Amino acid sequence: MSLEELRKKIDALDEQLVELINQRARVVVEIGKLKAAGDTPIYAPDREKAVLDKIARNNRGPLPDKALAAVWREIMSGSFFLERPLRIAYLGPMGSFSHNAAILKFGQSVDYEAATDIRAIFEDVSKGHSDFGIVPIENSAGGGVRESLDAFVETDVMICAEVHMAIHHNLMANCPMSAIQKIYSQPEIFAQCRNWLAGAFKDAQLIPMASSSKAAQLASTEPGAAAIASAVAAEAYGLKILCQDIEDISNNITRFLIIGREDAKPTGDDKTIILFSTAHRTGALVDVLNVFKDYKINMTNIGSRPNKKREWEYYFFVDFLGHKLDAHVKKALEEAKQHCVQLSVLGSFPRSTSVL
Repeated sequence: MSLEELRKKIDALDEQLVELINQRARVVVEIGKLKAAGDTPIYAPDREKAVLDKIARNNRGPLPDKALAAVWREIMSGSFFLERPLRIAYLGPMGSFSHNAAILKFGQSVDYEAATDIRAIFEDVSKGHSDFGIVPIENSAGGGVRESLDAFVETDVMICAEVHMAIHHNLMANCPMSAIQKIYSQPEIFAQCRNWLAGAFKDAQLIPMASSSKAAQLASTEPGAAAIASAVAAEAYGLKILCQDIEDISNNITRFLIIGREDAKPTGDDKTIILFSTAHRTGALVDVLNVFKDYKINMTNIGSRPNKKREWEYYFFVDFLGHKLDAHVKKALEEAKQHCVQLSVLGSFPRSTSVL
């Protein structure tokens, strides 16, 4: 076939796709009516996983699964708009890594609310001002995010999903590198670029900020100032990227958690995160961890934060595979509680198996 004939074929297929997508949308409208009558949540992470898994199973190529998943996320984003526009809180301002992760997760057809700090995201969701929030919880190079861990201790939100996003850091400014006197960014980002900064900027002042996009915003207004942020932030605030991909570890991934007022239903491939504290005695933590070993539950992460009310006591965060409604998990949690001063399930949710 000639080029013109092939293009006509694509045009005809595009017409069919538009009609089919709108047929799907009309069904979504009917589903929205049923959800409204039954007070059913608009976004269901378990349903999202089922849809994307089915798309992957039906895919015969040549498009990769990741490409189709991106298309379907936008279709689902439009579906949210038809049912009821969702409001998603993220760590702002516009152009932050959190903003980018939120768009990749929820698409272009929802409302986004920029928060000034991570704690404000938790407050927004807890009070019902936002339907969901997206918060960074850990980075493969820099470890856990303290502000997010502390907020889980102090608020009553639930975790309903997780997102893994590849992170690339860029040095940006509107002056040459030789004129840079101070660099703005998040503390975690400075940690992820420690070796590069030590070699390139021994004398520049490193100034921590609540978000990388706020750092870019400030750097765009001050002479002799630079920021370390995303390429999206450089474009948003009119900064020139002087050095790309300056993170010390190239395989740099940040895990974000989606928080809401309830967690997700079981899918068969889930994670659970718990928060607990133990008595200040020898072997108390080991006693709790041994419960999960006895029930053959695979723990994928453990972290801690100091108890702000009692010195030298800690809160522990544990991720493990399984859903809180699974029979063996329920038994393990009941037994683990006997060794804890406090134990709370922060949420069960579908396990993320891809990087956005």
